[in-house]
Amino acid sequence: MERELILQCQRNDRNAQRKVYEKMAGKLYSVCRRYLKNDEDIEEALADTFYKIFTKIDQLHNPDIFEAWARKITVNECLQKLRTAQRLHISLDENNVISSDAGEHVSFEKDILHLLNFLPEGCRAIFNLFAIEGYPHKEIATMLSISEGTSKSQLNFARKKLQELLVNQNV
Repeated sequence: MERELILQCQRNDRNAQRKVYEKMAGKLYSVCRRYLKNDEDIEEALADTFYKIFTKIDQLHNPDIFEAWARKITVNECLQKLRTAQRLHISLDENNVISSDAGEHVSFEKDILHLLNFLPEGCRAIFNLFAIEGYPHKEIATMLSISEGTSKSQLNFARKKLQELLVNQNV
């Protein structure tokens, strides 16, 4: 993102805000889509994200990290949406998971993101935070108000479930 464009946004320049929205909406929509299933929830989280970005952009002291900052806001908005709706139920039932090697290499964007929709929401959130966003288990545990052990077990559950889905192709 251009440094000058961010500085203009910090001065409440509406044209600059529109340009930032146009450049970032697709990327941030994809982040929302990884966490939320419902299109309405995705759109609401995205709108809340941009509201926060533009109302708090003056707190961003280094315009060079804008994209990472915006992404973090997006993740937090999605997690808040899950929490508020009381839908962040972490499944601890690992008895039905079949562990196997996924022999096929699949396109991440197309297939894995599609498969994430078949995970329980809590597992999907943890998988996204750890495997895609790169958060450590300690930080995930704090963000979701769970233990580190729960974060680790849910990541393991998510991985096994994804492998099962890939091997069985029952999606």
